[in-house]
Amino acid sequence: MKRFVDGIDRSQGLLLPDRLEDYVHEDNPVRVVDAFVEALDLSALGFEAANRAAGGRPAYHPATLLKIYIYGYLNRIQSSRRLEREAQRNLELIWLTGRLAPDFKTIADFRKDNGGAITAVCSRFIALCRKMKVFSHAVVAIDGSKLKAVNSRDRNFTVGKVKGRRKQLEESVARYLAELDRADRDATLLPEGRVPHLKDKLAKLRVQMDKLDTIERQLLDAPDHQISLTDPDARSMTSSGRGTGTVGYNVQAAVDAEHHLIVAHDVTNAGHDRTQLSTMAKQAREALGTERMTALADRGYFNAPEILACEQAGIIPLVPKPLTSNSKAEGRFDKRDFTYDPATDAYECPAGERATHRFTTEENGLTLHKYWSSACPRCSMRTRCTTSSDRRITRWEHEHVLETMQMLLHARPQAAVARRQTVEHVFGTLKSWLGTTPLLTKTLPKVRTEISLAVLAYNMKRMIKIMGTQGMVRAIAA
Repeated sequence: MKRFVDGIDRSQGLLLPDRLEDYVHEDNPVRVVDAFVEALDLSALGFEAANRAAGGRPAYHPATLLKIYIYGYLNRIQSSRRLEREAQRNLELIWLTGRLAPDFKTIADFRKDNGGAITAVCSRFIALCRKMKVFSHAVVAIDGSKLKAVNSRDRNFTVGKVKGRRKQLEESVARYLAELDRADRDATLLPEGRVPHLKDKLAKLRVQMDKLDTIERQLLDAPDHQISLTDPDARSMTSSGRGTGTVGYNVQAAVDAEHHLIVAHDVTNAGHDRTQLSTMAKQAREALGTERMTALADRGYFNAPEILACEQAGIIPLVPKPLTSNSKAEGRFDKRDFTYDPATDAYECPAGERATHRFTTEENGLTLHKYWSSACPRCSMRTRCTTSSDRRITRWEHEHVLETMQMLLHARPQAAVARRQTVEHVFGTLKSWLGTTPLLTKTLPKVRTEISLAVLAYNMKRMIKIMGTQGMVRAIAA
């Protein structure tokens, strides 16, 4: 006797078929997606098709397509073709759309044509979180991560890459010409058919050299002397790991330290983070709706004007200073061994001498004061201080801002650990969701839309974990 659970007979008719509502449990996260989108004023957010006049074949409502995309990114389904298939077979998506199944082109065009509106939806969800009072601690961690674009390294060119490639081609040409010279002297030195093959290779190399000449002219006209052929906005970026450079985009995120929600994000094609601190911190403060805020960042964000901009905006930045001087490593005193006296505007050196203000200059847009002591040439400790005749100290006109920040960092040694635990986990999660493949879209505006959908899905999943499905539905309806 068999003891297995029996399924339903496929040929059996049903007198009372199941309702769509029966397919989705009341605690299913898809109900949050439905409630959130239904509560939005899509016209005010910029979805133009929401007010499309009647005429011709009816279009899909933006709410339907937005629900499909949010569901897709919640479940790691970013491809429009995969979303088309899921809309036809996935019971949750069938419930969410009311059995509507747009084709992949309609789905892809929606993301392409509504980038600004989708970004506004992401901001609206953060506003909902703020209304729910989940941002009780005005502390955020800021970091950036590189994501690979739809552009291989071979189709990205810089001045250095062109020079290296030209050198390789010239070496190949010289090698093939040398073989042809040997064949001219004695035809038996090369196998039959080798000479036509070499001539064909030389012809192809000449074509490649011509392409390099064209690319080199384009590089001279490019603002940053870099071009990408597949995705024109993608840029070559390096990271701290050796040989880990990629062609892609720099994704910036400001993450709430309490609940690890991404309160602000942006996408740039700058290969470094030095100019991103104040912009991201101000966006995060606006999202939190607070006057004072603390921003944690790593050494890559240390930039004096950016730190000053944060201070002037009422934001407390905590960014460790990178130690770029070789003095300490070579056994000499560095700037930290000199004590500044604001009353006399002078430094006291380790030997007890006073380094007085000598002159003021401007470098890279910064006003700098120069100090040194007249006792340096005859000082017994000079070899431990400098290799020159005197030790010169440079002080920025707003150096007190950096000194105050360093004092706060010394008082909060756990800040670096808190930053890592807050923001790096978020990037790890996002990269896991997006997968190992490159981004699906090209050009900076479209990539921003793609990242906004990923951020919205991440924040929604976090809030569902914190509040529960029914709690979120009630909060949205309130």
